[in-house]
Amino acid sequence: MAENIALPLLLPNPPPPKPFFNDSNFHSSSVVPSPHPPALTAILPELLHRNSSASTSNVPPNSVNLPSSVPRARHPIGKHRDANKGKPWVNHHLSPQGELTLQSITDDEFNIENLHEVLVTLLDSHNRKDESSEVLKGDFSSDVLCIIKTLGYHRKCDLALSMFEWIKKRCDSKDLIKGSVVAVIISMLGKEGRVSEAASLFHKLQKDELAIDVYAYTSMISVYARNGRYREAVMVFKKMEEEGCKPTLITYNVILNVYGKMGMPWNKITAAFEGMKSSGVVPDAYTYNTVISCCRRGSLYKEAKGFLEEMKLAGYVPDKVTYNTLLDVYGKSRRPKEAMEILREMEFNGFSPSIVTYNSLISAYSRDGLLEEAMELKAQMLEKGIMPDVFTYTTLLSGYEKAGKDESAFRVFEEMRSSGCNPNICTFNALIKMYGNRGKFTEMMKIFDDIKDCGCTADIVTWNTLLAVFGQNGMDTEVSGVFKEMKRSGFVAQRDTFNTLISAYSRCGSFDQAMAIYKRMLEAGVAPDLSTYNAVLAALARGGLWKQSEKVFAEMKDGWCKPNELTYSSLLHAYANGKEIEKVHDLAKDIYSGEIEPHAVLLKTLVLVYSKSDLLKETEKAFLELRNRGYSPDITTLNSMVSIYGRRQMIDKANEILSFMETRGFTHSLTTYNSLIYMYSRSVNFVISEEILRDMLSKGMKPDIISYNTVIYAYCRNRRMRDASRVFLEMRESGLIPDVITYNTFVSTYAAEAMFVEAIDVIRYMIKQKCKPNESTYNSIIDWYCKLNRRDEAITFIDNLRTLNPHVSHEEERRLSERLKMK
Repeated sequence: MAENIALPLLLPNPPPPKPFFNDSNFHSSSVVPSPHPPALTAILPELLHRNSSASTSNVPPNSVNLPSSVPRARHPIGKHRDANKGKPWVNHHLSPQGELTLQSITDDEFNIENLHEVLVTLLDSHNRKDESSEVLKGDFSSDVLCIIKTLGYHRKCDLALSMFEWIKKRCDSKDLIKGSVVAVIISMLGKEGRVSEAASLFHKLQKDELAIDVYAYTSMISVYARNGRYREAVMVFKKMEEEGCKPTLITYNVILNVYGKMGMPWNKITAAFEGMKSSGVVPDAYTYNTVISCCRRGSLYKEAKGFLEEMKLAGYVPDKVTYNTLLDVYGKSRRPKEAMEILREMEFNGFSPSIVTYNSLISAYSRDGLLEEAMELKAQMLEKGIMPDVFTYTTLLSGYEKAGKDESAFRVFEEMRSSGCNPNICTFNALIKMYGNRGKFTEMMKIFDDIKDCGCTADIVTWNTLLAVFGQNGMDTEVSGVFKEMKRSGFVAQRDTFNTLISAYSRCGSFDQAMAIYKRMLEAGVAPDLSTYNAVLAALARGGLWKQSEKVFAEMKDGWCKPNELTYSSLLHAYANGKEIEKVHDLAKDIYSGEIEPHAVLLKTLVLVYSKSDLLKETEKAFLELRNRGYSPDITTLNSMVSIYGRRQMIDKANEILSFMETRGFTHSLTTYNSLIYMYSRSVNFVISEEILRDMLSKGMKPDIISYNTVIYAYCRNRRMRDASRVFLEMRESGLIPDVITYNTFVSTYAAEAMFVEAIDVIRYMIKQKCKPNESTYNSIIDWYCKLNRRDEAITFIDNLRTLNPHVSHEEERRLSERLKMK
């Protein structure tokens, strides 16, 4: 299996976007591929039999040639540039007849049918001018530009469009229509949301070979970008370059912003930035703010800091937007200490922190589980008169949820409600995630139903959260059902949805389905990003496919995406699941030494993988390293410690962890309870395992099949078959379907007690319940017959096996006969 698994390649020129799962609602504007999309090149051909494409990388600049003088300041794109700033429109560039024309057509009682007559009068007035006047056509063009601009100001888009169409029909339209007029018309349509009209006009003008200059191109790119149609924006930019039209500073600023929103590979962003400088266009403050913002998606805090220094060397003073963007980058990179340094620099330079500033800081601390520090920041906000908003509360709620501190999360939610701050869709999404991760699906769906009642609307994140929750719980049928409902609700799959589906199906054990989703993602023209790579790596890791994981990792390092802590975490899981413990040790050494940054996520992963591998000494070392570095363990880390202590019957040690959890406000999860049930099921106090099961139920938590199987094992192990049967019936009544492990526990116990009739009755019952016996089922019967020197009965059992199970294979019968001979 491992030798045949690989990931699909992107071709150098991808096919046109195709509907995702043949969904007719899926359209090209919803996907954002790069012009030359990145590829998971190394191993994809084996799985999907596609051709490879070479990957290239660009290293961000360490030094640049700077101008000797400071460039003039520029306004951010999209900033209101009207000098009148809301005052009545004043334009001194109109001719006298132009002013009369403008007054006439802006009158509320003006009839559009009279437009032809009015414009002919305007044109005639210019044609009657003395030969000594300035260029006649130019004067008329200037009047046209000013009038159309003014109509846009007065939101008379249709009238401006009619005026433009009138000019187009003239034989001398190529002389009359200037690029600025086209740019204004396209921008006007875009602001009114008439993107398709703007695009249609733009392409028609191109076809008619009318004036399409850099301003018209930039306007069309901006319209697409403003409306989230990033793929089309990139296509126009590429067409502009192919036509030899040199982009301006504003063009580059728009396209860099688009690249950031698309999640373009970092080398594509730096290539555009370097291309801008090499073409002689000097970056401005907005450019630097934009590329710093692009660092957020890949957690590229070092690159962001480098651009900050370059920005300062270029003579620009970082503003509040710069600092807040940097804080967000550090927050998403889980670098709270560096974020605090940025805050100090920000305040030193005279910028007071705002709600945005504090929210970024709170996010940085919450992501790393440093919730006490996050709450201290909230207190600082209040001291400075800055009231927490819905983002503040939702971030804290999510932080407590992730840490496993449900009571604290609910306290934050109640404080939010009591302060008069209404929840938004982000809050509901956090609550859905919290209930879903706890297996409380009834409460989760109630929250989903409450969204509409509270005046909110489910967004794409809501649906992605539901997909992730069901995937986390291995509920592949529900994953597919939610996705179908999502499409019926009018939502189309975006990159994050694809990433979530890849992760969800792989968690459900459907690796082939996960890879099929990845293939469809590529066919839809959606370019993979860091999250995609990490989702694919996580899928490979679950199967222990460490060789394929190494190939994907190598490709990432070659330049498509910079690996982050989640990437290394998946690599650790791949090694552990592939039983390559030496490779886990090697990575651990690099983490402890600092060669790989000893991030909290990696130290927590080491605790988890060492615990699963039952390596006590290594688990304790990783846990101690986590604490010594000042990181707070989360519920998953603490559960790993309870689990390994429980498996080794180190009850006192397990209780120490439980006490720590209680004092720090951690809520026991299903994993916590299952670990405790396991610990006591193997002890002399085995009855406590059922008491823990009852405690789960009293707290509204639904036990899973592992919970019941372990309690059943506890009773069977101690020959308390009546109690085991009672728990079995309760398990069925709860809606859980017993699996082969459940039945095998009964079979092996009855066989060990020489109660072969009862053991065979269990096998007959499980077959009737459509649970297929496995090798262990039959082995228990054969082995105990032999131990009790009843070989003849074992032979009879094998001879009559087909009567018991008509579907048993001949290979299984031969295997059991061979096993009997060896006993």
